[in-house]
Amino acid sequence: MNIRKQLLMGIATAMVGLGLIGGGTFAYFNVTEGTDNTFATGLMELGIDKETIIKIKDIVPGDTMNGNFTLSNDGTVDMKEVILHTDYEVIDKEKPNKDDDLGDHIKVVFVKKANGKESVISNKTLSDLKDNPTTLLKTFPAESNDEKFEVRFEFVDNDENQNHFQGDELKLKWEFEAKQRDGK
Repeated sequence: MNIRKQLLMGIATAMVGLGLIGGGTFAYFNVTEGTDNTFATGLMELGIDKETIIKIKDIVPGDTMNGNFTLSNDGTVDMKEVILHTDYEVIDKEKPNKDDDLGDHIKVVFVKKANGKESVISNKTLSDLKDNPTTLLKTFPAESNDEKFEVRFEFVDNDENQNHFQGDELKLKWEFEAKQRDGK
């Protein structure tokens, strides 16, 4: 048994030695650094300089009226486009209009004014604009200059009897929608 004890003691000593050698090879220095990160979303803010662009009374066929408005990018995000949505309601007060829509007789011309020049953006009737969004601006960068527009309304005289529109009222609602730039 003596030999057996010595053999076991030798094996145990060898294992301890190997353990110390192996453990020493896995020793290393270690250091860590951290960072704090922030994600802030941009702000989309389209400004318009007035609540009512035009208010007209007592118009007759052949009348032309002008209004104007200014759009501004008051946010921090570039806008890919600005779209105008048109809706209106005709209040028929006198003779029945039957299927004749007053919006078919009101022509609307949008004019963009820049650097002393005018460019026509759209020339359609109100009924053509209704439920048919119109692009007013194709790009509108943040911190850019305001964009000035003139809008001309014409009650088109079609050389026919338009008496059934007498006393009627048209309530026009415009919504300006800005869309963000594409992601980078």
